[in-house]
Amino acid sequence: MNLTVTEQVLDLQKVIRLLLQTNMITPEQSEEVFARPRGSAQSRLHPLEFVAGHGFVRTDGSGKSLDLEFLSEWLARHARQPFYHIDPLKIEVQTVTPLMSQAFAERHQILAVEMDDESVTIASAQPFVQEWAENLRHVLRKDIKRVVANPADIRRYSAEFFKLSNSVSHAVGEDTGHGRIPGNFEQLLELGNIQAPDANDQHIVNIVDWLLQYAFEQRASDLHIEPRREKGKVRFRIDGVLHDVYELPAKVMAAVTSRIKILGRMNVAEKRKPQDGRLKTKSLEGNEVELRLSTLPTAFGEKMVMRVFDPDVLLKSFAELGLGHKDYARWNDMIDKPNGIVLVTGPTGSGKTTTLYSSLKALATSEVNVCTIEDPIEMVEPAFNQMQVHHNIGLDFASGVRALMRQDPDIIMIGEIRDLETAEIAMQAALTGHLVISTLHTNDAPSAVSRLLELGIPPYMVKSTVNGIMAQRLVRTLCPSCKSATGVDEDDWKALTRPWSVALPREIFEPVGCDECRQTGYLGRAGVYEIMPLDDNLKSIIDERCDLSALRRQAYRGGMKSLRLSGAKKVAQGLTTIAEVLRVTPELERDRKAPANKTI
Repeated sequence: MNLTVTEQVLDLQKVIRLLLQTNMITPEQSEEVFARPRGSAQSRLHPLEFVAGHGFVRTDGSGKSLDLEFLSEWLARHARQPFYHIDPLKIEVQTVTPLMSQAFAERHQILAVEMDDESVTIASAQPFVQEWAENLRHVLRKDIKRVVANPADIRRYSAEFFKLSNSVSHAVGEDTGHGRIPGNFEQLLELGNIQAPDANDQHIVNIVDWLLQYAFEQRASDLHIEPRREKGKVRFRIDGVLHDVYELPAKVMAAVTSRIKILGRMNVAEKRKPQDGRLKTKSLEGNEVELRLSTLPTAFGEKMVMRVFDPDVLLKSFAELGLGHKDYARWNDMIDKPNGIVLVTGPTGSGKTTTLYSSLKALATSEVNVCTIEDPIEMVEPAFNQMQVHHNIGLDFASGVRALMRQDPDIIMIGEIRDLETAEIAMQAALTGHLVISTLHTNDAPSAVSRLLELGIPPYMVKSTVNGIMAQRLVRTLCPSCKSATGVDEDDWKALTRPWSVALPREIFEPVGCDECRQTGYLGRAGVYEIMPLDDNLKSIIDERCDLSALRRQAYRGGMKSLRLSGAKKVAQGLTTIAEVLRVTPELERDRKAPANKTI
């Protein structure tokens, strides 16, 4: 069958015939397709979707299913057109949606995905239909580059993109967005009655709903809404990296921020000082998701950051956190004691909150009373008694812990030890028979001891109360679908494992990039840990003039692995790369003495 005839629309019969000719399906499978009745809903599907819905196994012996993405790639090869995987994060929605009307796009089942000075790239699942391409070429006065894409993606993103674009343009109204919004430090006098979009306008509601659901779908940990002079930016942080998502006119950006502030029960009228809030919503799967909100006044209006706390992400098993058997045993030994202080250290975004909540969740049985004081409460957990810091009424960490001490607690979690007063009351709680878990901001585990001494805690108090310290970082993990084995550069390996002498692994893996990971080569993150129990040998060298280097060396002799050595283990396991571990972990002193041979 010749499918290169102009205006040849693919129907189910033609697709099945072509699949048989190319040995993509068997005759028995084709008979099964025709035997199944097509209802009104199925009749509206692209024939590739109907075939993919049968769940056939591929005939190439791979054992994989004949899914829609594979069939779309097959169609692209047969039509001799490039295949295009639609990644919504890579498409400038505000640029491509004005190129055609929604009715035109839906009628021809096409979607504009890219545009440059000379051409427009259009995705279609009917590669042999030509008429619309000539019409667009005439209207846009640009070359049309045709690509084949997944028909379900075309239909879905066409509806989403045009709905978002229509909501933005209706929110702007007839005003082009050149008017300045209140709070812009370049405010100009505007003559005439220019009405800014209302935060409760249905179009603004649609935009906010889309942003939140889109963020959950893309596994974003943070949403940034950043005002600029003419247009504001929306960015998502995914696996620790920020991605541009959308640009909104300044007035719409202000209305979106106001809408979110209303949802978070924040003061909408106050735009001059930072505010914090929180809201709870549901993902498309029906899971409850909490968001922590923070606003900051900037030159062009309020910047807002929303941190996403998905309970399924925040509460993980220790294996999911990336703790190996030995690390887990050491950590469990530290938190399983009836009293004392356990500290988790690391910069913002290193996973400390996830570690604390997961640990507390494991400890919070019906026999114990778990109380927390947080700033703010990251996630509401029914198994804990949680209290939030309120500085405006004098409720800080220190006074909060004093109040918790009168609540008959067994385990106390302090969000962060920031000052001497909080550190002293935490030590007192540990001395009086409570287990205290808290965080510090230090580079590594041994530095936490120095930090406590710098705050003014006496050495004897550190030695008598601290059970142990864990430092951690998050490294991006390699995408399992596309990672590729490679040789090991000896210099890079030495830089990672210094000062130990660690045997080179036979092979490691490097990022490649595929549709699953958005061509980054990485998918998800895992923790690397440095766990330092405070044993008698370490306590013996803690004094007023505590030598941090000596403390580290003794910790290494006692079995502590550095953050980089912990990362090297994950490199050797094929989970991440040397470059990624070096990027997130602190450099060790080059002249430090350590065991000559180290197994990881």
